[in-house]
Amino acid sequence: MGHYLLAIDQGTTSSRAIVFSPQGLPVARAQQEFKQYFPQDGWVEHDGEDIWLTTLKVCREAIASAGIAASDVAAIGITNQRETTVVWDAANGKLIHPAIVWQDRRTADYCAELKAAGHEAAVSDKTGLLIDPYFSATKLRWILNNVPGARTRAEQGELRFGTIDSFLLWRLTGGKSHKTDATNASRTLLFNIHQQCWDEDLLKLFEIPASLLPQVEDCAADFGVCQADMLGAEIPVLGMAGDQQAALLGQACFAPGMVKSTYGTGCFMVMNTGAEPIRSQNRLLTTVGYRLNGQVTYAVEGSIFVAGAAVQWLRDGIQLISHARDTEALAEATGEGCGVYLVPAFTGLGAPYWDPKARGAIFGLTRDTGIKEIVTAGLQSVCYQTRDLLEAMNADGGTAPSALRVDGGMVENNWVMQFLTDILGVTVQRPTVTETTALGVAYLAGLQAGIYQSLEQISTQWHCQRSFTPQLADSRRDTLYAGWQDAVRRVRSDH
Repeated sequence: MGHYLLAIDQGTTSSRAIVFSPQGLPVARAQQEFKQYFPQDGWVEHDGEDIWLTTLKVCREAIASAGIAASDVAAIGITNQRETTVVWDAANGKLIHPAIVWQDRRTADYCAELKAAGHEAAVSDKTGLLIDPYFSATKLRWILNNVPGARTRAEQGELRFGTIDSFLLWRLTGGKSHKTDATNASRTLLFNIHQQCWDEDLLKLFEIPASLLPQVEDCAADFGVCQADMLGAEIPVLGMAGDQQAALLGQACFAPGMVKSTYGTGCFMVMNTGAEPIRSQNRLLTTVGYRLNGQVTYAVEGSIFVAGAAVQWLRDGIQLISHARDTEALAEATGEGCGVYLVPAFTGLGAPYWDPKARGAIFGLTRDTGIKEIVTAGLQSVCYQTRDLLEAMNADGGTAPSALRVDGGMVENNWVMQFLTDILGVTVQRPTVTETTALGVAYLAGLQAGIYQSLEQISTQWHCQRSFTPQLADSRRDTLYAGWQDAVRRVRSDH
């Protein structure tokens, strides 16, 4: 058996594959973006075949780039954009509708109806989640109700549902394995996080036939075997976790109270809460952090829908920049006090507001405002939203973390990291390996393969590349944040 680990990191805007050494160091990587579709206001879709083909391509490229044979790979781990929903034909694996992406808000009215009917408390008790278009159940119901013949076919057992992890696993194994892990299952609104099973009452509420659903496994488990004609050799798939939980593992946040924040398309702050689920009083989510050997570690999560996507919008939407890397120099030239606030509520507001009908806006424009001020405000919005989450966690009785471990593409921007530590008043730690989402599932696969013996062994491989410490006076920090809070109030749908 080989000793390399292949991590598939299927994200919202790109598919990536990274080959890791047993020491947790990236040996080779490949990445490919794919097209985003916005058929209506608030709707976001992906072509599932794009996801599959780009994933297959980057896996092959990463193995080739590493200069190894597929047989040198001991195991595959899969991490994925969570909540994104696909339905396919059980006989041939063909998708019956484009993937409905986690950002999609098409079911907002239906969610409002469920809440008005008084269902949210019972749903939250079982799932740890809120009733919101973000999660998979209402997306799945929408597909069954809007694709001709889909509901009848589902009831006859002819269709399969999955989040992206399940879909990729199905394809990699030639349709032999229809499984998911406890973290992805916990994001569907259909999974009882206390009993660790699909919930019959929830299936009935959302009108979902049980035959659609994948089998739920631990995060490190025997998920199936990738067929030899896919990558060049049969390789077992032994690790799986949703992207934010994978990053929690990759950041070695194994002790209760440890917090990580990932800056990708969105921003997601997750705190390990240990063996007991903690119910948030401030509209954060209770979720499965990871499940190993049947033992659940729970987490509290705050979800921001737009982080790196704001930079993508600045680049592609209004074309103020040519490359994401241009933002750092523009922000350095502007400074923190530009007086402009950009609220990137392009698909509503996530935690702690959960307002699907809010929309984005820019405030504080003057005759002096130019490209660099708007770009800086876009970067700052990510940091302000992170403080929203941290304030909510603190209000839930959590102690302020001594340090926040960060990862994702945006953390390479030193200006953003300094403004983040300044606005939070908390030390920010950037690890040596920032591809922690992929690293987390590589660790899971390695645990199952016997390359690692324990989480304690894995935690010794985490190293801090740079710490950022607050330089801003408390009064200035609070003034800037108060301006952000005012801007958010103005875009909320109940304003």
